[in-house]
Amino acid sequence: MNPKYVTVVKQDLDKLLVTKFITPMEQATWLSPIVVVLKKNGNFKICVDFKKLNTAMKKDIYPLPFMEEIFYMVVVSRPFGFMTKIRGMER
Repeated sequence: MNPKYVTVVKQDLDKLLVTKFITPMEQATWLSPIVVVLKKNGNFKICVDFKKLNTAMKKDIYPLPFMEEIFYMVVVSRPFGFMTKIRGMER
């Protein structure tokens, strides 16, 4: 890591540890490396690179459908009339 970033990263990590937003770990099977980014105002921002985490995760066997598929199902489907079954509202 760049020596200029070490103090910034240490300060931010200490702040996160004090607020208990993060907790230290003894051992981990995978790690998500951090990336220090220079913002437009001159401050530094610490980001997490999730590429290694994404490769370690199992793929979802039920992926979310595309928006076009959802819209098609809504347009083509008949309205479900569960409210008409309520007492006194039968047609």
